[in-house]
Amino acid sequence: MKRAFLAAGMFMAGTTLSACSEKATDRMENAGSAIGNDMSGAVDEAADKIDNGLNDAGRVIDEGANRFDAATGNAARDARREVGEAKEDVGSAMERTGNDLKKD
Repeated sequence: MKRAFLAAGMFMAGTTLSACSEKATDRMENAGSAIGNDMSGAVDEAADKIDNGLNDAGRVIDEGANRFDAATGNAARDARREVGEAKEDVGSAMERTGNDLKKD
């Protein structure tokens, strides 16, 4: 009889340990899965932030290049206008000089 109780007790203990072991295994798998999901989410979020930062930097560079182009274009127009005005001034001065020389 003692052997029967002992056998039944060992069977129950083995079953309980097996159930505990299975639950522990399930919990470990769930914890590992949760950690993996968290890590994946964090990496995705970091990648999105890096991508957004690079996009912002690209926009700033493009805007700076556009402003530089506009400033260069404005400077070129101003230079052409100044050259044209200088030609007119030189031409007028030469004409006056020629008229003065004719009078003399």
